[in-house]
Order: sequence, then C-alpha cells, then structure tokens
Amino acid sequence: METIYGIMDVLLPFAWAGHNFMKHAFLAVLLVMPLFGLLSTMVVSSRMAFFSDSLGHGAFTGIAIGASLIVFSVLFSLVITYIKNKSTASTDTIIGVFSSTAIAVGLMIMSYGGSFNKFSSYLVGDILSITPEELGALLVVFLLVLLMWSVLFNRLLVLSINPSFARSRGINSFLAESLFAATLAVVVSISIQWVGILIINAMLVLPAAAARNLAGNVKQYHFLSVLIAWTAGIGGLILAYYFNMAAGATIVVISAAVFFVTLLLKPYFVR
Repeated sequence: METIYGIMDVLLPFAWAGHNFMKHAFLAVLLVMPLFGLLSTMVVSSRMAFFSDSLGHGAFTGIAIGASLIVFSVLFSLVITYIKNKSTASTDTIIGVFSSTAIAVGLMIMSYGGSFNKFSSYLVGDILSITPEELGALLVVFLLVLLMWSVLFNRLLVLSINPSFARSRGINSFLAESLFAATLAVVVSISIQWVGILIINAMLVLPAAAARNLAGNVKQYHFLSVLIAWTAGIGGLILAYYFNMAAGATIVVISAAVFFVTLLLKPYFVR
C-alpha cells in the first residue's frame, strides 16, 4: 500500500488526499462505482430496480441474524429468482412480499432488547471506515464481476430485449438471471456497510438511468453509465470531506442531479 500511497501523493496533491482514510475511500470509490455503473445498465434495462432494492432489505435481515452476509444475500436473491420464474403471481408482487418481509424481520430482530442502535450505521454507511484488507476483498469482487460480465453480457442483453427470442435461441433464462442476481447480491452485500441500506438501490439505478437519457447505442450506454458513476463517486467523496456530510448520500445526490440534467438534455441527444 505504501507504493500506492506514494503514487497518490504525487497525482493528488490536495488536502483531502493527505489522510490515509481518504486514500482508502478514494480507492474504494474507484473500484466499487464502476461496478454500480456497469450492473445498473442491466438493472434499468431489465426493469429490476425493485429487485435490487429487495436485496438491500434482504441484507438487512442477514445482518440482524448474524449470518454470513454474502452467503445470505446470494441465497436470498436465488430464492426470489426461483419463485419469480415458477410462480404465476406478478413479479413485483413476489419481490414486494420478500422485500417487505425481509425488512420487517430485520427490524424485529435488531430492535429486540433495545439493541437497534449498534446496527444503525448500516442504514447510512460509512465509506471512510474501509480498511486495506477490505480493499483487497473489493478488488477480488471487482475482477470477478468483470469476468462474469464478459461471459453473461450477451445473454443478459438478449433477455432484457426479448425473453421469448432468447429462449428460442437456447439461452437458459433462469440460469442467466440467477447468476446475475447472485452477482448483484455479492456487490450489494460487500458494499452495503460503506454505502448504506437506505441509498444502495439508488446507486444501482441512477447511473444507468442518466446514461440512458444520452446514449445512442449500447456501447455509449455502458460507457456513460460507468463514467457517471465514477464522476459522482469521486465528486461526492470530495464534497463530503469538505462539507462534513455523509459520503454515500452525497454521491447519490450528485447522481440524481446528473440524471435530471440529462433528462433535460435528452431531446437534443436522442432522436
């Protein structure tokens, strides 16, 4: 890490970069925000915003029961995906049932015996608390998500456009959806302590929603989504430092501002 710190001191001669905790947070933003930007493209295209929100609620229950957060979140996402594919009920109803149940069970367990306060930090998150060891884990997740994306992207794209056509081409929709859901769950569970349960869904929606207002093709869509996520992440972290605000919330506000600006510009970019 000392070598990385030395490079950052040269490239970032600013007051905020003089603190190790800000260096850690900056590196975390560089790793996690592109993941949000990349995954959000499929979340928005496949209309999975409600599903990604339910993952945060599921993680809430996992935290409450003291389970392995990644394992619990992956299992939670797979159960929803399985029932969604097998049930005749509407998708939003199934996700709503799981989401509301998860948040209620989590609150019930956390509030038992008046112990809720020790879990409250998960609601807003704190990216400044990230450690070098956690950065290492985040780097592993970053590489695994990129690998998954390179393998599944074409299948997921066809499924998001025309599920019937995808199945006619031999694409196993349940397997592809399950792998994507599990990937979302891993990213949510590993970043929720830094981002916060209350706003993590916004991270998985706003970058792609803003990019969609400007993009003319798929490549532009993905590039702009990652760029917006990165810009909002870095800008939000720096603003939060100087104005003593929650970094996660500041990042979301910047992402939302970009969305509204691009919404106004949309008629000039998309014909």
